Amino acid sequence: MFRITFIIACLIGLALPLKAQTYPKSNIYMFDLEQVSDSNFQFNNPQYLTSFNPNGYNNHPYFFNDVELYISVQLPGNNQTDLYSLNLEEKTKTKVTETPAGEFSPKPMENSYFFSAVRQEVHGADTILRLWQFPVDRTTNGKPVFKYVQGIGYYQWLNSYQIAVFMVEPNNNYLGIADIRSDEVTPLATNPGRSFAKLPNENLAYIQKAANNSTGLIMEFNLFQRGAAPQKIIETLPGSEDFALLPDGTFIMARGSKLFKFNRFIDENWIEIADLRYYDIRNITRLAISDNYKIAIVAD
Repeated sequence: MFRITFIIACLIGLALPLKAQTYPKSNIYMFDLEQVSDSNFQFNNPQYLTSFNPNGYNNHPYFFNDVELYISVQLPGNNQTDLYSLNLEEKTKTKVTETPAGEFSPKPMENSYFFSAVRQEVHGADTILRLWQFPVDRTTNGKPVFKYVQGIGYYQWLNSYQIAVFMVEPNNNYLGIADIRSDEVTPLATNPGRSFAKLPNENLAYIQKAANNSTGLIMEFNLFQRGAAPQKIIETLPGSEDFALLPDGTFIMARGSKLFKFNRFIDENWIEIADLRYYDIRNITRLAISDNYKIAIVAD
């Protein structure tokens, strides 16, 4: 069980025992993104979204709609993370969960009345990662999405019953397709990156990491063509394993303070579109993009 606990700690960036977790300091910033031409992007209206928790942990942003951003937060002195909803128009925040467990990676479900999150539950000496669902109106305490499946570190809804899942295993983590109707997980790739997303064509884009984990490939998997082999899209930026998608399917990746884009229909390689050092944003880790071209940036 020690090894499983260690893997979970590495995944989420822990350094202390799970019962007294202190997550690395991180903050979330947001810009309005304007695409002037194929390779000219402007980053306007900079906003510092986590001024309420500048010395704490703020991560896993996800746009539920054009004005509502959900994030994972650990306030200094707390042992667990909770979920917050930020209203970007009214400049308000709402604490969505407050439990002894830690919640991460909030995302809306296909049914807009519910959202999901990874819950890190401590049961004695054991730590369990499970995917939970909650009503948006918070009228109940929620319930697990799966009856038996445990060990989900990251995930992406593909439709109302299939989920791409990053499975945390003692020996080899893997990417799989889970079906909530059968409680079964079909393996897809070993040694995946933590970032994957549904493309505009409904296929799955994910990162296949190299054996030394220093580089990787963004791959595309056709969910509808039985027996189809994953196809390479492009190599990742060295040392990066997180990407986000513009509404048209353009990939956005970060390296240090810089952002790059790749549109496979017009670009031959990654193209730098911004350097955010001016805003003292230097080590970008995660990205999220809304349908109305807002970009949320996590940096430590």
